[in-house]
Amino acid sequence: MNSKTNLTINPQRLWDSLMETAAFGGTPKGGIKRLTVSDEDKEVRDWFKAECEKLGCTVQVDEVGNMFATRPGKKDILPIAMGSHLDTQPTGGKFDGVLGVLGALEALRSLVDMGYETNAPIMIVNWTNEEGSRFAPAMLCSGVYAGVFTADYAYTREDRSGVKLGDELSRIGYKGEHKAGAIKFESMFELHIEQGPILEAEEKIIGVVTGVQGMRWYEVTVTGQESHTGATPMGLRKNALLASARMIDAIDHVGMNHLPGVASVGLIENRPNSRNVVPGEVFFTVDLRHPDEAVLDKMEAAFRQSIAKIGAGSNVTFEEKCIWKSPAVKFAPALIECVRQGAKQAGYSSREMASGAGHDAAYIARVTPTTMIFVPCLGGISHNEAESTTLEECGAGAQVLLNAVLAHDASFA
Repeated sequence: MNSKTNLTINPQRLWDSLMETAAFGGTPKGGIKRLTVSDEDKEVRDWFKAECEKLGCTVQVDEVGNMFATRPGKKDILPIAMGSHLDTQPTGGKFDGVLGVLGALEALRSLVDMGYETNAPIMIVNWTNEEGSRFAPAMLCSGVYAGVFTADYAYTREDRSGVKLGDELSRIGYKGEHKAGAIKFESMFELHIEQGPILEAEEKIIGVVTGVQGMRWYEVTVTGQESHTGATPMGLRKNALLASARMIDAIDHVGMNHLPGVASVGLIENRPNSRNVVPGEVFFTVDLRHPDEAVLDKMEAAFRQSIAKIGAGSNVTFEEKCIWKSPAVKFAPALIECVRQGAKQAGYSSREMASGAGHDAAYIARVTPTTMIFVPCLGGISHNEAESTTLEECGAGAQVLLNAVLAHDASFA
């Protein structure tokens, strides 16, 4: 007979799985380099598939590599999904994304251990290319699932070496037969580290996430003229790097002038990158974020005005384009309440908050009710090999995830 009395996860088992999978792409500094659809990504995908099949799950893969592991429920209805991503940044940590997938796996293991049958089927999802570090934009394949992008668009995304995502999916054997969006679920909960300092600063264990701020990504190419550093007078130079540096400083001011918004430059390529050549071309990326779309519009206008003014005054030309927009998202109130009650049931302190980082849940919220659960990370540091959280905090997140899923599942009794 089903009972929720002793439905508790095993924090040590979750931690052991986090450490085991960290070996797939592990770095000397203790982080993970597991870029989307790399050999290391294939290794962790194969591991995840095998672990889910041990629990009696059916594992399906769609055309852009998204993985769906489903355990049947008592009723023939759409599943309740949990999930996140297993890909990482080039110098990523052990928890970003991974906790959401393995925390879901631990919740499912606990259900199986206790012989608990849910009303709805339970699904774990591993989304492809959430990070966007190898193939831009971020959250690419949850975006395909939600109808934001086409599969063909995803297939033609290239990394900086010109390798296409579609070709790599085929190479590692994860270009599935199911159309993106065809494998349905009725809701999704995503567990994640906060990637910021708020929970730690306020000594809260659980973040009850109400939404995700809007995000826009841009690419800028500044063109000057290569010339000899010794033979070209300062006043006659067309220095693309100098103009870019001024633009980057102006972009920082855009963020500072629109708090709590942020404006960042994260990738720069300087050409020809020679010590005695005035740089002739610079490529850089821009990341603007704010929880209010109207303010984000103002940030975009300020950014464009600033770089145009600098370009005109620096004897260079430039091209700029927006390559990705993810509007601000509000999560489903009913699921938020399940998380709130799940934290209370487990006895953990919590606070409501919006996510500053982008997540697959932002796109999935367009097509089905969705919410997120945050746990602290040390110093708010993420996208870094030093990214850290504790066994207890990981366990707390997985327990609240399980509690919230069961609270939602009770509505199908």
